[in-house]
This record gives sequence, C-alpha cells and structure tokens, in this order.
Amino acid sequence: MLLRQIKYFQTVVEKGSFTEAAEACYISQSAISQQIQWAKSLLSEIRLQLTKEDIMKNLIIYYSRRGQNYVNGSIKSLAKGNAELITGFIQNAVDADVFEVDTVKPYDKDYMVCIEEAKAELRAKARPELKEMLSDISDYDNIFVVGPNWWGVYPMALYTQLEALDFTGKTVHYVVTHEGSGLGGVPKTMKSACKGAKIGASLAVHGGNAPSSKAQVESWARSAVK
Repeated sequence: MLLRQIKYFQTVVEKGSFTEAAEACYISQSAISQQIQWAKSLLSEIRLQLTKEDIMKNLIIYYSRRGQNYVNGSIKSLAKGNAELITGFIQNAVDADVFEVDTVKPYDKDYMVCIEEAKAELRAKARPELKEMLSDISDYDNIFVVGPNWWGVYPMALYTQLEALDFTGKTVHYVVTHEGSGLGGVPKTMKSACKGAKIGASLAVHGGNAPSSKAQVESWARSAVK
C-alpha cells in the first residue's frame, strides 16, 4: 500500500500541483492529499525508529576462562571460554563494543585449583586487581555483562570492574554461563554492583550448549535493546 502513496507523491512532484496529479492518478484532489499526508506520517515514524536504533550504543563487559573448564561432567580444554562465545554472539546481534576483564594475577591453569582460588576470593570478598580498567561508560546506553557462575555468583574480578563504574542512566542486561546452577545468586548482586543502573534482561546459558546457542543469544540480545 505504501508504494501507491509514494507513486502519488512522485506524481505531485512531477506535475507541480495537486490538481494535475489527482487527474493523472484518477482520484480526487482531497484523496491524494490525504494519502500523501498518511505516507509522510508513516515515513517520519519509520525514520524516528531507525534513528533511535542507530544512535543507541551498546557495550559488553565480560570475563571468560580459556583452557580447562568443566563441561557436561568432565574437564575439557576450550580454545574459547563459554562466556567469550556468548559475547561474540551478542556483539554480532547488537553491534556492541567489547571490554574483556583480565586479572593481573592469572587463575591457575588447572581447573580444580582455579575453582578453589575462586572460592577463597569469594569468602574473602576479594576484588582482584585487573590489567586494565574501564573508567567511563557515559557514551553507552546498554551494558551487557557476561560471565560464568562460580560458586553461585560471577567471578570476583567482574565485580572489581562493575563496582568502579557509574551506571546512572544505563540499562544493564546480563548473561550467566553455568553447568546446572542457572543464574544462581547473580541477580541479587547486580543492583549493588551496578550503581545507578536499571537492571534489564537476564539469560542463563548452559556451558555445554554455549557453542550452539547463537540463535538464542542473538534473539535475546536484540529483544533486550528494543
């Protein structure tokens, strides 16, 4: 239907008057005027929506463990951690910038040792030092946080970064990769960790399913920023 209104508009431009255009299109002058006004209104709304999506800026803050990981009941070596895979899917879906959280002191390569280190950090409420810190997210509208479920929450290193930022006016969406514990206690930590944020959508992805979760994650991410 819109194509017809566009044709009317083109005829008005070509003829230079509504009267001649109406005669050429075999409709009344008032009818052609109404149809063009309807089309202009619709196109303005479409342009407004496109502009809103174009200026919306998204950022992903993630922590991911490469190498030894617990996957479907056994220890496996992963070239990319599950959270890193998820981050790639989100970036592809919403054209986001990416910031990787990386600790100055690396966790042990042995997974079983690593989780004990993580448990000790949790009990001590530690905030590990990071190689690099984001200090300003004022340019962004939506912040995605992605990380694994370690002992019920995100790795303490993620909280080092999140607690250092001002999220006022931002919407935070978050993803937790897990091996059966889902979101765990992460939802309870997000409001206090992301000061001033509106907490948006959340998603739990089973680690073993992460490589095949592209469609699910991309659909979720696009829906989150609408």
